[in-house]
Amino acid sequence: MAAELHVELVAADRSVWSGEATLVVARTTSGDIGVMPGHQPLLGVLESGPVTIRTSEGGTVVAAVHGGFISFADNKLSLLAEIAELADEIDVQRAERALEIAKSETDAAAERRAEVRLRAVAAH
Repeated sequence: MAAELHVELVAADRSVWSGEATLVVARTTSGDIGVMPGHQPLLGVLESGPVTIRTSEGGTVVAAVHGGFISFADNKLSLLAEIAELADEIDVQRAERALEIAKSETDAAAERRAEVRLRAVAAH
């Protein structure tokens, strides 16, 4: 059996995903980071962006994450997000409408959230 790490992706309002993985890629304030079993302990601030989780079964889970923290120690990775949605939960048409509205209102934060949601769906 390949080495694994336990992953918990939690949003402020719910547990989004939990399971075993071989690789997690997330965006932090220091840049993109990949975490595999045995990685050095870390604590970082998450930037808005897609998080990709390669599951132990060989599948891929993609989530749109908007801010929060990432923590890794003892092969346990915690992603504590302000907002997080799995790619297959995202309504693409709604995200596209939100992007257009944000652009017309010059709302940079809303535009970024909509773009991240659409990138997560595309990566899925």
